[in-house]
Amino acid sequence: MPADSSKRKAAARKKRRSETIEALTALQFGPKQRNEIAAYTLLALLDLQPDASWSDAQAPLRGITPIIDFIAAAYGNHYAPNTRETIRDDAVKFFVEEGLLLRNPDDPNRPTNSGKTVYQIEPTALALLRTFGTHDWTPALAHYLASRETLKYEIARKRDLARVPVTLPDGSQVALSPGGQNPLIKAIIEQFCPAFAPGGVVLYIGDTENKFVHLETAGLAALGVTLDSAAKIPDVIVHDTKRNWLLLIEAVTSAGPVDGKRRKELKDLFANCNAGLVFVTAFENRRAMQAFVSQIAWESEVWIAEDPDHMIHFNGERFLGPYPDVMPRRRETNEQ
Repeated sequence: MPADSSKRKAAARKKRRSETIEALTALQFGPKQRNEIAAYTLLALLDLQPDASWSDAQAPLRGITPIIDFIAAAYGNHYAPNTRETIRDDAVKFFVEEGLLLRNPDDPNRPTNSGKTVYQIEPTALALLRTFGTHDWTPALAHYLASRETLKYEIARKRDLARVPVTLPDGSQVALSPGGQNPLIKAIIEQFCPAFAPGGVVLYIGDTENKFVHLETAGLAALGVTLDSAAKIPDVIVHDTKRNWLLLIEAVTSAGPVDGKRRKELKDLFANCNAGLVFVTAFENRRAMQAFVSQIAWESEVWIAEDPDHMIHFNGERFLGPYPDVMPRRRETNEQ
């Protein structure tokens, strides 16, 4: 490539980056959301080349890796794979929160942690950015900023409609993020608990979007349990108060049954619990269970949502209930 052509290309890239940072500043984003990475991220989601007009901006659906690929191809900046989290946390996350980007508009039920997650510029923001550099920009910007809170509310409302409402035994509700294992978690709370732990108290529910979407700290503390945010906590924890059992339940749609290793992990994690431990793996249906049946740990239970009135007891020594090695009195004796 001739030197003058290379210089023109570099100048166009620099100019477009500066323009984008100027636009993000006008949109009132903080320093971390109007830096180089944020600017390139926005350009990737506008599919905007350095020498194209702002009016040519588009609205492709792109995940984090395609964003990185676009930046490398169009702007010559090659970000390492470990930059994915920086782009997601310092740019995309805030753009979504402020309504500049939509997450998974093609499939609102896609799990938050799905590898297929994509982002797209919000239509009103796209129309605004297409006016950048023209006489229409200033009045369009003022109108956009004035209506942004209403826009964010509408986006949040639509997102909430896709959430999974779960009714707890006490009648209160928790809203889980859409898709993934959360419909199964809903079945665990609303079907498994009344049948096999009537009167039980749900002490914890995990969600891919919010690890502690439901947490009863006082109830866990009364049992001698403190949950560390870094720990691998089971998906659902229920205290059967009548029998003083703590049910540790894993909801499995693609991975994570209570196998021998996981049973030991949970036994160690709840070693100080003064209730008997019960290990449960939950599946949506028998077909889902088939892929994991050889991995299920002995001295654990399996519940299948499509057959909610039945349990599978891995051993047969007893039905649902804690085994001797996880009874509080037995463990206290062993420690002495």
